[in-house]
Amino acid sequence: MGDLTASRAVPKHVAIIMDGNGRWAEQRGASASTGHKAGVEGIRKVLNASRDAGVKIVTLYAFSSENWQRPTPEVNALMRLFSGYIDSETRQLNKDGVRIRFIGKRDRFSRALLKQMDYAEQLTRFNREFTLVIAVDYGGHWDITNAAKTLAEKVEKGEMKAADITEEKLDYYTALADLAKPDLCIRTANEHRISNFLLWQLAYSEFYFCDVLWPDFDEAEMHKALEAYSQRDRRFGARPSSATGSAL
Repeated sequence: MGDLTASRAVPKHVAIIMDGNGRWAEQRGASASTGHKAGVEGIRKVLNASRDAGVKIVTLYAFSSENWQRPTPEVNALMRLFSGYIDSETRQLNKDGVRIRFIGKRDRFSRALLKQMDYAEQLTRFNREFTLVIAVDYGGHWDITNAAKTLAEKVEKGEMKAADITEEKLDYYTALADLAKPDLCIRTANEHRISNFLLWQLAYSEFYFCDVLWPDFDEAEMHKALEAYSQRDRRFGARPSSATGSAL
């Protein structure tokens, strides 16, 4: 592929909504859990392509707050896959200089899974070359509400006044406050929604939607997404430098 970073802009932070595992399995007459397993196995390819391209942070939407509503056997299979991924990948990711982070609620996970998550975060906490964020039992509404509650508690305790609340202070208590906001959000499987993912953080992100089902989203597809991003004109609400007249 050559120098992936040559002559084009590379997003520092890519957020990915991994969609299409179920449809991928249906097309093959397989169970939903088979599709999810294929999706997990494809994560390594995308992470490698991202690192090779110069991306520094990838956030994966692995399990949303709403996913608990799925059939119990499917939820249990997802939890086993999640546990298996942590167990099989953590040491190699650590060797590769990857820091692992989890965002979302943790009160519905088993003690064993919580121990795995804590181990992965502690083992890799000093790595700085690349950060992998995994959103599990995560929802954008929860994230914003949690930050607002924290500020409300500070007001109740007299530690600050309501008038002192700013966007910056609310942002400080959101799940990814210490990381750069996503530059690019990718969603697979021809769905054009963000499904309660990083609602606060995606305010000025670029979006890339593709028809490819997540288990088939490989290095080549990741390169397409990054190439599309490099063609975008990111103005964050400002007027193009060469534009004249009023902006709408």
